[in-house]
Amino acid sequence: MAAALMVLLSGVVLSSCKAGRYMDEGELYLRKNILVSEDPKATKPLLLEEYIRQSPNKNWFGMKVPLGIYCLSGNDTTKWFSRLMRKIGEKPVVYDSRRMEQTKEDIRQVMVNAGYMDAEVVEEIDSDENSVTLTYRVRPNNRYIIRSVRKDIEDPEIRRIIEEEDSTKSLIRPGTPFNINNISEERNRISSMLRSIGYYRFNKEFITYTADTCAGAGDVDITVRIGLFQANSNAEKENHHKYMIGDVKYTTVDGWFRPSVLLSNTLLLPGKYFNETDEKLTYRYFTRLDAVSYSNITLTEREDSDVLDCNITVYPAKRMSLGLDIEGTNTAGDLGAAASTTFTHRNLFKGSETLNAKLRGAYEAISGLEGYEGESYLEFGSEVGLAFPGFLLPYVKKSFGAIHAAKSEVSVQFNFQNRPEFHRRVFSAAWRYRWNSLDQKYQHKFDLLEVNYVRMPWISKTFKEQYLDSIGKTNTILKYNYEDILITKLGYSFTYNSLGSATMKTYGKNAYTLRANIETSGNLLGLVTPWLQTDMNSNGQRTFLGIAFAQYVKGDFDFAKSIRIDKNNSVAMRFALGVAYPYGNSDILPFEKRYFSGGANSVRGWSVRSLGPGSYSGADRDINFINQSGDIKLDLSLEYRAFLFWKLNGAIFLDGGNIWTIREYKDQPGGGFKVNSFLRDIAFSYGLGLRMDLDFFILRFDAGMKAINPAYEGRNHYPIIHPDLNRDFAFHFAVGLPF
Repeated sequence: MAAALMVLLSGVVLSSCKAGRYMDEGELYLRKNILVSEDPKATKPLLLEEYIRQSPNKNWFGMKVPLGIYCLSGNDTTKWFSRLMRKIGEKPVVYDSRRMEQTKEDIRQVMVNAGYMDAEVVEEIDSDENSVTLTYRVRPNNRYIIRSVRKDIEDPEIRRIIEEEDSTKSLIRPGTPFNINNISEERNRISSMLRSIGYYRFNKEFITYTADTCAGAGDVDITVRIGLFQANSNAEKENHHKYMIGDVKYTTVDGWFRPSVLLSNTLLLPGKYFNETDEKLTYRYFTRLDAVSYSNITLTEREDSDVLDCNITVYPAKRMSLGLDIEGTNTAGDLGAAASTTFTHRNLFKGSETLNAKLRGAYEAISGLEGYEGESYLEFGSEVGLAFPGFLLPYVKKSFGAIHAAKSEVSVQFNFQNRPEFHRRVFSAAWRYRWNSLDQKYQHKFDLLEVNYVRMPWISKTFKEQYLDSIGKTNTILKYNYEDILITKLGYSFTYNSLGSATMKTYGKNAYTLRANIETSGNLLGLVTPWLQTDMNSNGQRTFLGIAFAQYVKGDFDFAKSIRIDKNNSVAMRFALGVAYPYGNSDILPFEKRYFSGGANSVRGWSVRSLGPGSYSGADRDINFINQSGDIKLDLSLEYRAFLFWKLNGAIFLDGGNIWTIREYKDQPGGGFKVNSFLRDIAFSYGLGLRMDLDFFILRFDAGMKAINPAYEGRNHYPIIHPDLNRDFAFHFAVGLPF
C-alpha cells in the first residue's frame, strides 16, 4: 500500500514538469517568485510578500501536487478522468507582465509610505522557453527623517491639551523616521483622544498634515493643522465644544431586566463628559450578557446646549430554550444508545442569570462477561448550573465585574451508573468564578470550591474475586479506584491567546497560546480531621463523615505556537507538561485526576489511553485502562499544515510523549519516572492528517504510525524501521485542531 502511494505521488510530482503542454504558444509558466532586499532590516517588518499580485502554483508539503494532478488529465477533456483531474487540480499559472508591474508599484508605494521616498523596485527575469522565475529586487535607499514639527491649532483649549497634556504620546516627533502610516494613525489617535474627553463632534477630518521634503536632503518638515468647528458650509466657524451626558434612559421589554443590571453595565452616566471609550465599552458590556441579543445607543443633543441625552435600547435574547440530543454508542463492539435533554433560561431573576438543567440517560448491552449478574450498562445523570454576571463577592462593585466580563457559577451534578461489575454514584458541587480581558487574550478561572463524592454501593462478588481481592492478583491502583472517596478541590487556571477575540483559527497566522493550571485537594480536611480525631479506615486513611478524602497537588503547563510560512503553509508546535503528586491521606491519585496518553490530542500513533506509563506493557487487557495511567505527563508535537483546496487542509505531524508514575507500583512495572532513563521512555509517532474547515468548526482525521515504542525491546522498539500496520497504526476522528 505504501509503495503504491509513493509511486502515485512520484507520478504526480514528475508530471508537474510538463506544465508547458497545457499553455498557449508564447505563454510562460510562472515557476517561482523571489523577493530580495538590499536592506533586510528596512523591509522585514513591512511583509512585502503580501503585495505580490501573482503567485505560482500551490505547494503541498513542498511539492506542486495540485499542478501535478492537473497535468495527469492529459489533453482529451472528453474523458471523465481528465475532467475530474482538472477539476480537483490546479492549472499552470501563466506569467503576467502587467501584474508584475503592478506588484512593483505596490511594493514601491509601501516603501514610500514607510519613509523611503526614493525607493526602487527592479525586476529580474530568469526564463527559458517554457517558464520564468521572477525576482523582485528592493532598494530602499535613504530613509527620510522628521526634522521639525510645527502645530497650527486655532482652538486655544485644544492647543493647550495637545501641547501640554498630549505631547509625550505623539507618534510624530523630530528625529524619528518619516512614516505616512504613522501620520494616519496620529490623526486617528488625536481624534479618539479628544472624543474621550468630551469633544463629541470632533473627527479626524479637522486634522490635516503638510510634509515639506524640500528643506534638505533626507529631511522632512511637518505642519499639523487643526481647524475650528464648522457644522456645515454655511455655518460660521467656532471653537470646538465639550459635551456632557444629560439624561440616561433605557428602552427594554417591560420587566425584562432589573434597573441595577442596566445601570451596572452602563458607563455613560449623567454629569460625566462624553467619552467615546465609555460608549464602546457599554455596547460590549451589554453584548456579553446572555439575556441580551444586541443593543443600540442613541445620543441626542439638547437644543442650544452642550448636553447629550442618552437612550439605550436593549433587545432581549430568547428567554428559554429546550434541546434534545440522541446518539448511538459503540464501545468495543457493545452497542447502545443515549439521550439527553437540556433546558436553558437566560434571565432567571431578571439579571441575565443563566440556568442550565440537563438530564441524560444511556443504555448499553454488554457482551463477553461470564459469572456476572446482568448483561447491560445503565446510566442516568442530572446537572443543574446557574451563572450570574459579575463577581458574587462582598465589597466588589458590579461595574468591576462588567469590566472583566466576570461570571460567578454554581453547579450541582449527580450521576447514577449500574454495570454488571459494580454500581457507582457520583455527586458533585462547585462554586467558581470566570473572567477575562476586554480583548479576550487573558482568561481566568478560579474554583473556590469543588466537591466530588464517589460512592460504590455495590461491587460484584465475581469482580472482587477476580481483580480486587484475588491472592497474587490484587491490583492496588485498581482497588483504590473502587472505594468511596471524597475530593475537595481548590484551583486556578490561566489562559493567554495572542489572537484574543480576533479569530478562532490558527491557519496562516503567527499565534501562540499559553495555558497554566494549579489545583489542590484535601488540605483543609487534612488539618481539621486530626484535630477532630476522626476515624481511620482499613487502609489507614483519615475520614470525614466516614468517607476517606483525597490529598494531592496538581499543576499543568501547555504552550502551543503557530508560525506562518506563507498564506497557505504554517508550522505549529506544542509543549505540554503535567505533574500531580498524591500525599498525606493519599498514596495514589484518584482515577479522575490521573494522566493518560495516546489519542487524537496526544501521541497519535497510539489509541486513546493506551500508552505508558513509561515502558509498562500491560498483559491483562481487562484492567489496562486503569494501569495505563500516571502522575506525570509529557506531550511534544510538531505539525506542518498546508491548505489543499476548497475547505480541505492537510498536515504532516510528529508527536512525542508519555506518562509516568512518581512512585513505583508493583502493578505498573517500568512505569516509574527516573531522571537517568526517562528519555528512553519517550514514545514517538508520525502521520498524516486531513482537516475539513466548515467555518464554525473543523472536522479532523489523523492517521498515525508508531515510530519508537518504549514498551518493547529489540527490533520492536523501533517500529519506524520494522513497521507492522496491524500493530502500529491508529486512526483518529476529532473536532477542532489538536492544539
